Amino acid sequence: MSLIARLPEALAIARLLSEEAEHAEKFLGLPLWIWQLMNLALFLGLLLYFIARPLADAFRKRQMEIEERRRHAEKQRAHVLHLAAELRERTARVEREIAEIRKQGQADGEEARAALAARADEEAARIRKDAGEEIERRLSAAKAELRQAAADQTASAASNILSREITQDDRQRLLTESMARMKEAR
Repeated sequence: MSLIARLPEALAIARLLSEEAEHAEKFLGLPLWIWQLMNLALFLGLLLYFIARPLADAFRKRQMEIEERRRHAEKQRAHVLHLAAELRERTARVEREIAEIRKQGQADGEEARAALAARADEEAARIRKDAGEEIERRLSAAKAELRQAAADQTASAASNILSREITQDDRQRLLTESMARMKEAR
């Protein structure tokens, strides 16, 4: 078969294909591009309903969680800053108190040292006074003892001298005179 003999058949097939192509370009009487557009709109609508909304809600929820965490972190940061400031204030107050205690301790120490020095001076003065009085007492006692010793020595020497130079008659006369004086004195 030759190509020409087949030409009427090919034309018949082409006509059938063109009718079919014309028929394929329409579905239920509407052009195919409208069906494709509606199909695309339906697909996009389903995507929007089943995927975009839940994703948007999830993103919105996540954004709110992040915002809540940020606010919470800001509150914690403010609290930490407040505590740090309070701690610095307390530390400064404690350091001031320590400095005051040191100053007071030094002042108290100086005061105690001055009081001890005054007490030591008073004690030294008292000891000097007591020592002076003791020296005076001992000196008086020594003088009295010296007088007594001198009187004893004088009496002993006088007794020795008298016993060598006084006779028995002189003794008798002295005794009589002493007795007479005693009677007069009574």
